[in-house]
Amino acid sequence: MTAVLKLGLMGYGFAGTTFHAPVIAHSGRTALSVIATSQAERARADYPQARIVADFEALLACDDINCVVIATPNDTHFALARQALLAGKHVVVDKPVTLSSAEALTLAQLAAARGLLFAPFHNRRWDGDFLTLRALISAGRLGRITHYTSHFDRFRPQIPQRWREQAAYGGGLLFDLGPHLIDQAVALFGAPQSVSATLREQRDGAEVPDYLHLQLSYPQCEVVLHASALAALAPPRFRVHGVNGSFVSETLDVQEDQLKAGLRPGDAGFGKNLPSRLRTLLDGRETEEVVPTQDGDYAGFYRAVADTLLGGQPFPISAQDAVDVMTIIDLAIQSHASGRRLPFPARQALT
Repeated sequence: MTAVLKLGLMGYGFAGTTFHAPVIAHSGRTALSVIATSQAERARADYPQARIVADFEALLACDDINCVVIATPNDTHFALARQALLAGKHVVVDKPVTLSSAEALTLAQLAAARGLLFAPFHNRRWDGDFLTLRALISAGRLGRITHYTSHFDRFRPQIPQRWREQAAYGGGLLFDLGPHLIDQAVALFGAPQSVSATLREQRDGAEVPDYLHLQLSYPQCEVVLHASALAALAPPRFRVHGVNGSFVSETLDVQEDQLKAGLRPGDAGFGKNLPSRLRTLLDGRETEEVVPTQDGDYAGFYRAVADTLLGGQPFPISAQDAVDVMTIIDLAIQSHASGRRLPFPARQALT
């Protein structure tokens, strides 16, 4: 029988109820054993098998839980993750892991010193379109990549009343969707040479950026990352060009909408995405084909956590990746303020 990892979840708001709890409970390798929340009745109704505790201290006191998941407002991530690591717990932290690269580095160094896992919840490495693109690049179908454009656009002209739209809590698209866009680029290409960015508040009454346009420069490739809250007709999710051809994926991975609708990993149709397009040179001739998109697999994130903590496998998203993502976010803020392209700094040791 395959071992199951017991996890404790801190926070039962949108992120906890949508992206963490149902995926933990249906990954096949993890169990949602404890939930720390002030919404006890709701959590108990949704997950009657889980223990419900009132606060983070009570969660950390659970001796049978050695890994906690932090799904709370962005401005609390650093303090809670640090508290968990100091208590000897492995930690998964929703994005953004912190609000600065200095805080991310502090957590990464603390985890390394104590031999603990510090895992950023960059679950969109398990988007079906990204899995498909990564496989095509690894197989050399596009040849050397010269240009990569990644869009994460939505149409939300009215500003909802929630903490994600407030500066005091670390709201705005740079901290919300930016980590996903940046992490996918880092997963493919590593840290860039330089970063430039434009950040805007385009909706009436916006107090945090609801538009971002980042350019990451690499020796032979330019990466463009874009997100907007005012895109009623969104462009392709991915448009990637290489010396041997181009890849286009039109739509966003379906898992978020399916989780919101109540589907769970393992349900019929879960993670099934529309196909993409690939145009390449084949025997000197341009050939276009429809490429099946891999199934999205957010449960793969939590299976990887279990493989690491129960089986000793390397976790696929490193603590350095978490620090690099936050470094790029820092540079984006500085670039927008100064109007300059900024070099990526030398990394500091994690150990």
